[in-house]
Amino acid sequence: MVAYATAERQFLWPVEIDSAASIAEVIAAARRGAPDAPVPWDEAPVGIFGELRSRDAVPADAERIELYRPLGADPRQRRRARLRPRR
Repeated sequence: MVAYATAERQFLWPVEIDSAASIAEVIAAARRGAPDAPVPWDEAPVGIFGELRSRDAVPADAERIELYRPLGADPRQRRRARLRPRR
């Protein structure tokens, strides 16, 4: 499974591929199944279960590969700015 989410929508692509396939190969298979999806296929950081991985790593069977988008702002900085007037 390959996953990507925007603020408005979540995309999920089930992929069946050889068990020795790298993350890059799994992403390429998902991309063929979703040619018009607004996904930064080539430049997005990737991970499994929230942990960053390299594209040449081989995922275990049934692991979900996640494509990450950059955050608009650092959540810790936003929280500090929101709490600052209360002090």
